[in-house]
Amino acid sequence: MIYNERGLSDETLMMRDVTRKFVNEHVIPFTRQNWQAEWSMVPEGRLPPKILEVAHQIGIRTLGIPEEYGGIALDPKTETLTFAVISEEISRGDCGLAEKMVQQWKVSVLLRNILPEHLKKLWFPKIMADPQFLLAHCLTEPRGASDRWLPYDVPEAMMHTRAEKKGDRWVINGRKQFISNGYDASLYVVYATTTPGAGMTKGTSCFLVPRETKGFSVARCNETLGGRFMNNGEMVFEDMEVPEEHLLVKDVALARAGVYFRPGKIIQGSKNLGVAVRAYEETVKYVHDYVQGGKKLIKHQATAIRLAEMATKICAVRALLMEASRAVDEKAADAEVLCNMVKLYASESVLEVCKHAVELHGGNGTMLDFGIEKLYRDATMYLHMDGTVDVSKFKIVKNLFPETAGKYAGND
Repeated sequence: MIYNERGLSDETLMMRDVTRKFVNEHVIPFTRQNWQAEWSMVPEGRLPPKILEVAHQIGIRTLGIPEEYGGIALDPKTETLTFAVISEEISRGDCGLAEKMVQQWKVSVLLRNILPEHLKKLWFPKIMADPQFLLAHCLTEPRGASDRWLPYDVPEAMMHTRAEKKGDRWVINGRKQFISNGYDASLYVVYATTTPGAGMTKGTSCFLVPRETKGFSVARCNETLGGRFMNNGEMVFEDMEVPEEHLLVKDVALARAGVYFRPGKIIQGSKNLGVAVRAYEETVKYVHDYVQGGKKLIKHQATAIRLAEMATKICAVRALLMEASRAVDEKAADAEVLCNMVKLYASESVLEVCKHAVELHGGNGTMLDFGIEKLYRDATMYLHMDGTVDVSKFKIVKNLFPETAGKYAGND
């Protein structure tokens, strides 16, 4: 029941089954047998290279890369939905790995749309050749994150990272933080202010930055509460020079990045859903085996009530995800508001599902080696990833009531 296949294409079902086999045979056994690995203070050693190698072999690492460069072409009519279904399956194994893959797909789709042909010929073969080659999207800064996506297109909200043209090169100074794949990536898309005072949508550009660029450094791996196999990072740009051809979009980069952001909300909700499904599956097994008060937990009415709530929330999240995915693939007018509804509802509902899982496992639910507390930690991360829940609420209201939504209150 919690795996609803209605309306899924043969292609989507095939990709789901391939991914599920990968997760069941490689990801879940690793995370259960090596639960200490996520706590390693050597980020490079947390996830074995073999995981990404297998993901590459079955084709899910390079989704989004054009077929002529070796990627797998998905039906554009259902691409977002297929990404969503695959994301859920990977996250059922580990949400950090899912975030690694999701960033790879989203940035690949973005580059597919904005890279000039000669840079596609240069970079896509490199991505295809190395299973450990990761991509990152550098937007969030220490003094500005999802709050910048409120409808306040004013100079005060612009990015502090700046890019100045000097001769035939761009010089970039600034800092980015909370960047998925930031610690491990080989290639970055970096956003910076190029026209100060113009507002976010009219003065922000994006640049292609290889890791080895002079003036670029990775300051740290952020030690997060959950999703720890993703290796979230912080980047610093100190008089970093990039050639003119690495300016991908001038001034209107945020508008062009819609191909990254809208599907991103769907995929974020799908990763969240995968955590809930895993929590539900583990809990169902546990309550059918564990005996308390002389009978199995499933026989206790309080247990049944919690399981019913878990299953209902999972099905409700999935239904909203399906609706929003179709809206994005069909470029429907309500796609934007549905994407933010998915982000909001999935974040809050999945955390409730995982809370029930912890409580139904009793003391075992808090033990590191049992794996349930990890799911609760992972679910907590989604309250803040790809926009906070409060910002999502503001954006929903802005879409529903554009004429009466709040105005910018100033920078005091």
